[in-house]
Amino acid sequence: MNPSPEPLHAATRRPRRASILDVAALAGVSASTVSRSLRGHASISAATRQRVVEAARELSYSASPQASGLASGRTHTIGIVVPFVTRWFFVNVVAGAYEVLHEAGYDVLLYHLGTADARDRFFERMPLARRVDAVLTLTLPLTEEHTLALRALDMPLVTLGATLPGVGCVRIDDRAASRTAVHHLLHQGHEDIVMIAGVEDEREFGFASSRQRRAGYREAMESAGLDAKADIVSAETYGLEGGAEAMGVLMDRPMLPTAVVTEYDELAIGALRTLRRASIAVPGRLSVVGVDDHEMASVVDLTTVAQPVQEQGAVAARLLLEALGDTDGSAPGEVVLPTRLVVRGSTGTPFTRTP
Repeated sequence: MNPSPEPLHAATRRPRRASILDVAALAGVSASTVSRSLRGHASISAATRQRVVEAARELSYSASPQASGLASGRTHTIGIVVPFVTRWFFVNVVAGAYEVLHEAGYDVLLYHLGTADARDRFFERMPLARRVDAVLTLTLPLTEEHTLALRALDMPLVTLGATLPGVGCVRIDDRAASRTAVHHLLHQGHEDIVMIAGVEDEREFGFASSRQRRAGYREAMESAGLDAKADIVSAETYGLEGGAEAMGVLMDRPMLPTAVVTEYDELAIGALRTLRRASIAVPGRLSVVGVDDHEMASVVDLTTVAQPVQEQGAVAARLLLEALGDTDGSAPGEVVLPTRLVVRGSTGTPFTRTP
């Protein structure tokens, strides 16, 4: 009887690709030594490096990101935790961070929280372990439990906009930004200045920037002797609609102020929409100034205090890379980036009321 024919797949089976473990076995070293040798690490002797290189050449080995991760314990992935991934500020911060991290050979794993409850569930599960090499959190006000959960990961951590003791941070001076907006109006002669602020809900995220900008407004009014006139109207919803509705509330009052400063530009843009639909002249009857320099600010001719949004993300990414040892130099614990006043057509001298 003829022998059984050879299975078809045996003739076409591809040879197994050599792994980092095969190179380590042939060279008589560990996988991590192979990884360090092939990356030219200074801690590896010339003789060991030569032995590894010869073994790799003999096996036709080429390193893969997965193999490098196995040897080094690195995932080459950075986790970015974002409260609202679709909002203008966070989109631009992530873009700035991603560009730097991608250039350095890292992937980004994005975690979108959306609500305070989702934030709490995230920190209870803590899905970052063994998935990322470092973490960037964006403007998240963290409880002691949240902070302990992050520290327990024992990996580099940088925050953006919210400070934590002993943790690298990138931010602007939100109080100063708000004071700059108010001082601009004061220098034009305004005294009756109302602030439109964001949604006031400490049960949700309660962003530190919101509290700081409100405080900056009050400080500027008080320093001008106008603390009795300080008036803050909180929006009921986020963004353009919140600003439009808050301006509607102001218009229902017996007397409009001569100027409005908003916590962020989207509130100001919404307020301008309400004013223009009501044929209220800006700045002839009412001046409006925001904070951010949103991409639409120039379109609606909005005076604003500009902050470098993408640069904050880029600087935060560099701090993480420095903490990971992928760049030279030591990172400062906190980086405060400057803001600047951008004067456009939404502010002018105050409206003069006739007796």
